[in-house]
Amino acid sequence: MVITKNMAKIELNKVCVDFPIYTTGSSRSLKNRLVQVATGGKLGTDVAGRIVVRALNDLNFTLHDGDRVALLGHNGAGKSTLLRVLNQVYEPSTGAVQVTGEIGSLIDISLGIDPEATGRENIYIRGGLLGMKRKQITHHLEEIIEFSQLGEFIDMPLRTYSAGMHMRLAFTVSTVVKPNILLMDEWLSVGDEDFQQKAEVRMKNLVKASNILVIATHSKELILKMCNRVIWIEHGEVKLDGNPEQIVDLYFNEQIIVNEE
Repeated sequence: MVITKNMAKIELNKVCVDFPIYTTGSSRSLKNRLVQVATGGKLGTDVAGRIVVRALNDLNFTLHDGDRVALLGHNGAGKSTLLRVLNQVYEPSTGAVQVTGEIGSLIDISLGIDPEATGRENIYIRGGLLGMKRKQITHHLEEIIEFSQLGEFIDMPLRTYSAGMHMRLAFTVSTVVKPNILLMDEWLSVGDEDFQQKAEVRMKNLVKASNILVIATHSKELILKMCNRVIWIEHGEVKLDGNPEQIVDLYFNEQIIVNEE
């Protein structure tokens, strides 16, 4: 099949991600047990004999144009690790990831923000980290300033901003480009009520413009409203992959049983 420039595809083939644990002495057992509980991963050893936590194990799936995928699973199940693998932040320890299309990430939207730099300077810093060229950032500069509603504060150091102003700027810069593949760790909701309404519209337009959406979320309502596919991750492995209605019911019923126990 020939994939055109406007198409997007993600393919994972036997992907595993291991994190080495560098511990020695009598505290090793306790530390390793704590790591296992915290990550939901499985303890083992690699080819060099190092103790590792396997955060993702033997993932095999393909995402195509039109997929709106929810990653579902308890905290520490491996959802965030998977998102970072898709975003090419983490490399698989074994296996392969093939990505066709431009990736946009709304994970850690404040990453790279410099509190001593002005808002205007931070637009260029954050935009550069997102892979935008300076000319491209300049083209969107006035749009970003207007949408973020920062006014004269745009030329003030970020350390003078309130938390809400900081998030408005980070959100606006991070959502200025419409990628083929959009990765999200929960749905973003930032600012006061008026700005949240603007942000909601902007988010929906961003999702609509994307070929593939992958979002880690615990929101049943969001999954049923936005997604056509759910991948349930448990202890770093795919437990179920398929229809949102069926998997959501199974997942949330299981959570109720676990909580009751």
